[in-house]
Amino acid sequence: MTLHALTTLPQLEDFLAGTQPVTFSVLSTKDDCYQWIQTSLVTFEYLTLSKPHKGLVIRYLVKISGYSRQQLTRLIQQYRQTGRVTRCQRTVQGFARRYTPEDIRLLAAMDERHDTPSGPAIKKLCERACQLFGEAEYQRLATISIGHLYNLRKSQGYLRQRRSVEKTRPTRSNIGERRKPHPAGQPGFLRIDTVHQGDWDKQKGVYHINAVDAITQFEVLWTVEKISEAALLPALDELLAAFPFLVRGFHSDNGSEYINGRVAALLGKLFIEFTKSRARQTNDNALVESKNGAVVRKLFGHAHIPQRWASLINAFNQEHLTPYLNFHRPCFFPETRTDPKGKERKVYHYETMMTPYEKLKALPKAEDHLKPGITFEILDATAHRLSDNHAADLLQKARQHLFATIHDQTQNTG
Repeated sequence: MTLHALTTLPQLEDFLAGTQPVTFSVLSTKDDCYQWIQTSLVTFEYLTLSKPHKGLVIRYLVKISGYSRQQLTRLIQQYRQTGRVTRCQRTVQGFARRYTPEDIRLLAAMDERHDTPSGPAIKKLCERACQLFGEAEYQRLATISIGHLYNLRKSQGYLRQRRSVEKTRPTRSNIGERRKPHPAGQPGFLRIDTVHQGDWDKQKGVYHINAVDAITQFEVLWTVEKISEAALLPALDELLAAFPFLVRGFHSDNGSEYINGRVAALLGKLFIEFTKSRARQTNDNALVESKNGAVVRKLFGHAHIPQRWASLINAFNQEHLTPYLNFHRPCFFPETRTDPKGKERKVYHYETMMTPYEKLKALPKAEDHLKPGITFEILDATAHRLSDNHAADLLQKARQHLFATIHDQTQNTG
């Protein structure tokens, strides 16, 4: 059977189902194709058919002509209105340009004199030039949409006038998961940050690595000469070992000293969860930031300390500062309350104030969180060896001696 022999709807159904063999010739031009569509609509009396049968004819036309269903719908609408299917040759080459090359040159000049501000700012400047200062040449640009203004900046006419250089976009790092840690009441989820001890005559000072547990506020401060890989990795290894309980989480900001492959490998070897702060979520690392001000800056200030004193300061940290902070310095522990609107508010009760070590002991099944070989009997001996006042006196004397040593020898060598 030939294509012209398909004259009934059952024959169309068999053809579309693939059970009716048909031979046909290829339509060479658009005019021939449009004429065949018109002939088919007349043959099957399309306008008198029911809706299911119209769908059958449309599927047949789509299959043979290769046109989309939307295009055939438009052609059938033409046939319904005029009784014919004819091709309308387009005589206009695209849309008329609203913004002329002169407008593009004005835009480029405006961008150049104002150092390429944002699109809304440039539109506002064009409005002011036209309406406030009577510069009629900006009349069309004063009505431009912000989106099309950016289109004109990408046009060849604009780029011939001037080129702008965009800053290198930062590469996203897949190291660490960007979220707030969820300790679920367990110790071992650390918040960590780096504090720089000032510059002097382009010479960097020491760096303090401050790590605070999110639940117990157990704090370990480590001081290094630099935050280079050679100095940082051994310090992190020893810092993690200084906590008496198992470390399960490590949360930092997005600084490259922590967000790198070597630190990730170290934490992965110890099976420690690695998370990093989210954008525009300042509370993610707020705990250690507050400790930076309350401990590090109060103790060491903001003045420059040369890098060669890092080992001496670190010895002071481990011998005096860390024991004092964790066994003798009380901290507030917040209670989170949620109001009927769902907003969380932290309340600090004086009655819940205790040292980080007391908080650790107060946790349910606290012994299960300790590292192998460490017991509360060993930790109690450290906690009760000195009174709070005695420990504070020793800390202040050691601090004065440390600063005197640094000052004297710096003056002698200076």
